[in-house]
Amino acid sequence: MTDTRDRAEVEREVFLAGMAAGLAAPVPLPLDAHMHTVRSPDANAMLEAYCVLAVERGLAELAITDHVDFDPTMPAYGFASFTDREREVREAAERWAPRGLAIRFGVEVTYERAYEEVIRGWLKRHPHDYVIGSVHISAVSPYKASNVASFVAGRSLPGIVAPYFDEVIGAARSGLFDTIGHMDFVKRYLMPHVLPADLAAAPELYEPVLAALIETGTALEVNASGLRQLPRETYPSAAIVARYRELGGRHVAVGSDAHRTEWFGYGLAEAYRHAASAGFTALTFRRGAGRVDVPITGSAR
Repeated sequence: MTDTRDRAEVEREVFLAGMAAGLAAPVPLPLDAHMHTVRSPDANAMLEAYCVLAVERGLAELAITDHVDFDPTMPAYGFASFTDREREVREAAERWAPRGLAIRFGVEVTYERAYEEVIRGWLKRHPHDYVIGSVHISAVSPYKASNVASFVAGRSLPGIVAPYFDEVIGAARSGLFDTIGHMDFVKRYLMPHVLPADLAAAPELYEPVLAALIETGTALEVNASGLRQLPRETYPSAAIVARYRELGGRHVAVGSDAHRTEWFGYGLAEAYRHAASAGFTALTFRRGAGRVDVPITGSAR
């Protein structure tokens, strides 16, 4: 029987199933390095609510990484000013420091090769504590819901993922970012035409991306949001995190990619387990001037 529900409805069901399975259980962890607030156009969470939950659940440090786009057709283009974002995060950091919570001013930049030099100049003029570079799905992307079926038809798996992975490689080689976010996020949009199992059976497709991260010293993010979305696995999967380590990867970050209060910490513990199982004992994070190692277990401070 064909499932006629839209993506959001199905992903809501996935989210609720994960809640029942304990993926959002409160577990003391040192850091969530990827979070969005109402300063992102696709989020409705208030920063203050995240702070309350972090203290309640023993999460020691948050990076607030609201979206910034440079393509005028993308939703975060001009959505929130640097000044407003920085003021809100810095003020929250001051308020919550006495409660033992560290809050960092970050950003998630949508990388598009055509805008690389514009992004470079903007980041120089607008310093952040921590910068994620991610490839998202634009209105003209072949992976957009209205385009993906015709794009996939008749193409081999390498040909299907090549446009996305090529942009991810460009993001890594740009040297602009501390971390590459959700490096195989495209698998969310390829379903049901291409399944996570299809990509899992072709790990060699990931190796050029992993090589670019390793060669540039850019951190790989283990992004938990796929656990509440249709892929039902992290971006990237545990197997790819392990392969990154085997190839010589030394820098890893972990983030929930929460956009709503109810998504706070969702899947974060599982993402940590993937990093630890691959042999990582610490996360690579930047707090303003330089990189620090954040132990995967215990307090971050």
